[in-house]
Amino acid sequence: MSIAGFLAHSALAAARDQTRTAATIAADHDILTELFATSRKLGWAGSNLNQMAKTLNSGGDIDSARIVETLTYVRRAATATKAAVERINNRQIDETT
Repeated sequence: MSIAGFLAHSALAAARDQTRTAATIAADHDILTELFATSRKLGWAGSNLNQMAKTLNSGGDIDSARIVETLTYVRRAATATKAAVERINNRQIDETT
């Protein structure tokens, strides 16, 4: 499932659940906002990585600082995604207990 598909599915499922409180909805909004931001960061980083690979494959040089910067964005996005998924998982566990 794509990120956009997951987000749409999550939003529709949340809208159907009439037992949800305003606090839960606000928490979901925060998580979805975080995931959308992460998606944008990964898109930017992926584009930069592709450009760097193209440059390197054609015999060009790339400043190592640019590589480090891009990989730093990838790590941050991965960390943010992991945190958002953990928040979702923890909330689901709390709801079932």
